[in-house]
Amino acid sequence: MATDWDRPGEESPLRFDDLAAWDAAYERGEGSPGSAVIGLAFHCTLGEASPRIIRAMRLSDPNQRGFAFTAAGTAARLHGRLTPELYEALRAEGPGGFAEHAIRDTLTFVPFRELPPWFKRRKIVTGVRNKLERWWLRSTEPISDAVSALRRRRSRGDRAR
Repeated sequence: MATDWDRPGEESPLRFDDLAAWDAAYERGEGSPGSAVIGLAFHCTLGEASPRIIRAMRLSDPNQRGFAFTAAGTAARLHGRLTPELYEALRAEGPGGFAEHAIRDTLTFVPFRELPPWFKRRKIVTGVRNKLERWWLRSTEPISDAVSALRRRRSRGDRAR
């Protein structure tokens, strides 16, 4: 696997699995630690990757921060759970920002009984909102069909004259 993700021609950061090299590069402020942390999420245990994902979530570069949240969503997909620190970091960022997709991944791939209370409430609210939206869209279909039928009837009547 790759040990340095910042050299041209090297392997993808998604194949990165060297925890010590990531820590050293992060401390030096070099490379792309946000994108490399996705590789850690793929190739390391949740316990090993979690502190590094959280550190990458605090990066000043918004693109690299976004990759860190992607890594959190990847961890939820792969492990079916997150660490308490990752749950708290996602909650602190909140929906609608960088954490939006990571929160959705967490709600999708982590069993409901294992979610912390904030995520359980979020899952219930999201489920109810989606259900109401489906009902609303279904209720407008007959109205739309009736309007279309009236327009067709009116256009046929205009041609007959």
